[in-house]
Amino acid sequence: MSGTPHAVAPSTSRLLPLPRRPLDPAAPGGAGPHPGGQVRRWYEDRLGWPTAPGDPLRLVVGVRFDVLDVPAEAGRAALRHLAPGSPVAVRGPRARLLVAPGSAEELPGLLEWLDWGTLPLDLSAAGTGLMEAPWPSEPGTGARHVSQGPGGVTGRPRPDGRVGSQGAAVWLRPPEPGCEVEASLPTLSALGGGGGAPDLVRLVDTVATCCHRIRLRRAGAQPPALPAQGR
Repeated sequence: MSGTPHAVAPSTSRLLPLPRRPLDPAAPGGAGPHPGGQVRRWYEDRLGWPTAPGDPLRLVVGVRFDVLDVPAEAGRAALRHLAPGSPVAVRGPRARLLVAPGSAEELPGLLEWLDWGTLPLDLSAAGTGLMEAPWPSEPGTGARHVSQGPGGVTGRPRPDGRVGSQGAAVWLRPPEPGCEVEASLPTLSALGGGGGAPDLVRLVDTVATCCHRIRLRRAGAQPPALPAQGR
């Protein structure tokens, strides 16, 4: 045996980093837990709504619901035709009414049937694509304070410390976890039926009437045309 002492190898356990919790995929740059991941889980696990990857968080339209996009004033007028659990989101001066899947395809024919087809109305429907996910108002998910004014909805900083812009989407009437959203959404099949789903026809007629009134009011507020100059 040689008298030269052998170098003692350092403990392998000291060279390996301690295990870490998986990073929240919504955290910017993988910096750590992020409230956006909690909100994503709220939509996917509590509501069963599919979301698109990436930030900002967006909801997939056309799977659980279609979206009717109208001025916020028309959205408020439509609330009386909606079931208590029928969600309504607002983003600045616009309201987004969640309606039954397939309603977007019915909208052009429905407007024509209601004699609104020939008028330019500030409303549209989406049956595919993505929608910005409004910040939930349920405790524990970083609720956002909402105040409503003449021009729509204004936002203030959220309790999670992230400052939301005034035009960020929020829930005017949030979805209820544990409830089947389809049962509360306006649908064309509710016309003349005795079910609990709101009638899409009455909803569309209400928002179309309000959109027409808004258009006339804006036209009346325009300054009169200047008379043609003489020679």
